[in-house]
Amino acid sequence: MTTLYLIRHAHAGDSANDFTRPLSAKGRKQVEKLARFLERIEAPAPAEIWHSPLVRARETADRLAESPAWNAPRMVFPGLEPEADPGAVALRIEATARPVALVGHEPNLSALGSLLVAGKSWPPLFLMQKCGVLALERHGGEPDGRWLVLWHICPLLTGGPVD
Repeated sequence: MTTLYLIRHAHAGDSANDFTRPLSAKGRKQVEKLARFLERIEAPAPAEIWHSPLVRARETADRLAESPAWNAPRMVFPGLEPEADPGAVALRIEATARPVALVGHEPNLSALGSLLVAGKSWPPLFLMQKCGVLALERHGGEPDGRWLVLWHICPLLTGGPVD
């Protein structure tokens, strides 16, 4: 069984350049809360954390990797940008046997999650809110290669992961 985490970046500050928008103070708190939650539920750590090249995604990945439970190497992964093709990312995921976490953006992550679970990216089945997580698992015996939903955190509905 392989676990996959789709994680939308945390709240970001304002900037004229969308590529360089950093996490806001609110976003940094969101990631800290998420890291504590993942540690508390003993979520299996990914072997790697892939993140988009945008600053807010990299900072989210870095802060998650600072958690002792999720201390994993991070790598920039072009294809996780907001308007990127989720199909290309899905092919890379299918070629990976290790558990990974992907930190990216909307609408890409909702489309990717829908593609992996239902075989089509539109209409999206999931709403990936800021600092939200969709945990998926692929079982070796699944004939169609689709992924199963383990859990989904929607911070705006729950106020974030419970402390």
